Amino acid sequence: MTLNADAQELAKFSELAHRWWDPDSEFRPLHQINPLRLEWIDGLAQLRGKVVVDIGCGGGILAEAMAQRATHVTGADLAARPLGVARLHALETGVSNIEYREIAAEALAAERPGSYDVVTCMEMLEHVPDPSSVVHACSALVKPGGWVFFSTLNRNPKAFLFAIVGAEYVLQLLPKGTHEYAKFIRPSELSRWCRDAGLSVQGSRGMQYNPLSKRYWLSADTSVNYLIACRKPV
Repeated sequence: MTLNADAQELAKFSELAHRWWDPDSEFRPLHQINPLRLEWIDGLAQLRGKVVVDIGCGGGILAEAMAQRATHVTGADLAARPLGVARLHALETGVSNIEYREIAAEALAAERPGSYDVVTCMEMLEHVPDPSSVVHACSALVKPGGWVFFSTLNRNPKAFLFAIVGAEYVLQLLPKGTHEYAKFIRPSELSRWCRDAGLSVQGSRGMQYNPLSKRYWLSADTSVNYLIACRKPV
């Protein structure tokens, strides 16, 4: 199996691993949007009593939050240092119903097909060489009737202006070079990959940000950051 990963991307996030849980660090946007993502996922998938896997979990911000509600959460990533930080933070906070695996989505899907009620893959697809392969792996991981959630960045001039020029260079919300415009994914492309993988798209939401109030919220505008919810037919 060819490893679907970009060594430079893994190194980039590994170098910042020690700052993952600092809410005032480069990862501040993830901390700020995490409650929005969590409530949207929980509102649709009803996490309580569910077995969940978070693909591309990084330092575990979303995975640990879901573990507060779900029966068990697996966090999977290929960057060893962020996973180490995630494990340590879970120990410090006493979250025991979570495990972290240094494994690719495709390898985990081969190992545990149809094992999860809920699969999340947030802010990851734009960082891998073959995002459609990750989508197929997520579909393989979820049980029939289960939910799969993705979030990524749209590919259009507005997204380039807001997500790269604005977020990385003007507002400095993210480190310069965090994103590469050519890897952004249109909702139509992601929806097609989901359907090809046997998933039924249930809905989408956009993520908005006001630089003056420094407030994030979900809306119907998917022109920049967006989330997609899918289900595996029974």
